[in-house]
Amino acid sequence: MSAGRGLVLSDAALVAFVASRDLDASHAFYAGVLGLQRVEASAYANLYRTHGAELRVTRAEATAAAHTVAGWTVPDIASAVGELAARGVVFQRYEALDQTPAGTWTSPSGARVAWFKDPDDNTLSLTEPPPA
Repeated sequence: MSAGRGLVLSDAALVAFVASRDLDASHAFYAGVLGLQRVEASAYANLYRTHGAELRVTRAEATAAAHTVAGWTVPDIASAVGELAARGVVFQRYEALDQTPAGTWTSPSGARVAWFKDPDDNTLSLTEPPPA
């Protein structure tokens, strides 16, 4: 790196990847339930655009990760959780966390977080930033 230059990827757009065994079921979830706009489809992947970023749901014979693989920052987590729950999304409960009845947890920073799964058992999240 030369002095005064940023990292080579600091201005590059980020693309998130999520594995799927069934792209049709994934599309029903990501577009139909979550409301994401699919901008490309092939036998290998569905590409969704979300607030300037891209989410590529890729056909793969993979097991779900044991951690959150993708998430969205939302301004009002109670509204987002309520809307998604009304669309059939089930929010995860974790015994070690003190979660609200709706499934949200307040982190030490004050951010509020809720987790849910996609059809391939990938863990996704919503986060409301801490109050300013």
